[in-house]
Amino acid sequence: MSKLLTHLPALCNVVRRVAIEAGEITLNYFEEGMRIAHDLKKDGSPVTEADRRAEEYIIKQLQDTIAGIPVIGEEAVSEGEVFDLSGSEYFWLVDPLDGTREFAEGSPDFTVNIALIKNNAPLLGVIYAPARGEMYSAYGEGTAARWLEETGTEKSIQVRRPSSKGLIVITSKNRGGEELERFLEEHKIEKQIKRGSSLKMCAVASGKADLYPGFGETCEWDTAAGQAILEAAGGEVIDLNGACLSYGLGADFCNPKFLARSKYLA
Repeated sequence: MSKLLTHLPALCNVVRRVAIEAGEITLNYFEEGMRIAHDLKKDGSPVTEADRRAEEYIIKQLQDTIAGIPVIGEEAVSEGEVFDLSGSEYFWLVDPLDGTREFAEGSPDFTVNIALIKNNAPLLGVIYAPARGEMYSAYGEGTAARWLEETGTEKSIQVRRPSSKGLIVITSKNRGGEELERFLEEHKIEKQIKRGSSLKMCAVASGKADLYPGFGETCEWDTAAGQAILEAAGGEVIDLNGACLSYGLGADFCNPKFLARSKYLA
């Protein structure tokens, strides 16, 4: 076993560096407010050259950091690569550019997501928003932090206690529908915020929102890093039956519908 697996603060620093460098790759293709050329994958979702190049970089860096741990990348799976995780205590989940639709439309709401999974649960997570210059990371209870590139400062983050005025709910810009509307009608809502990518989970973890109902289609690389950060900040990500999301158990890496929320809503 690599010594880094028993020294998670050091491993987290390595992953943070990899996320920043991958983010720089994506910025080479990005211009805020400008539409960016993209292709369509088999499922109809967009993919850009930035997705592919960033994933290639991340996979190589993670493999060089700790040999022998499988690295599951969104683009590799979409291109038909099959992963056998049977017998794997650890594996990485990578979304090199979460929020490709936002990215392609010139919006800064996109992130680099990297998570280390141990025994089907997120152990470490890093989310970097390169166009916003902010990073979220965690590697266990009480370690959730937000770093701002502009000031070079890092602060611990934690979930907030909901206001008596109602919940602040954060939802996807592109996914809603009747089920979400019915769900929101059952709760006292002070404000609803719409945001792209895994920044929604980061908003809950940092106390800027109380609840993110994930009713749209998501995959494990969309949520694993955010779950690691949110759980470290005092929150949880559960399916609609109340069970924590698990990883690597299905061949398609698809998530059920879920609630990412503050512990105070449990």
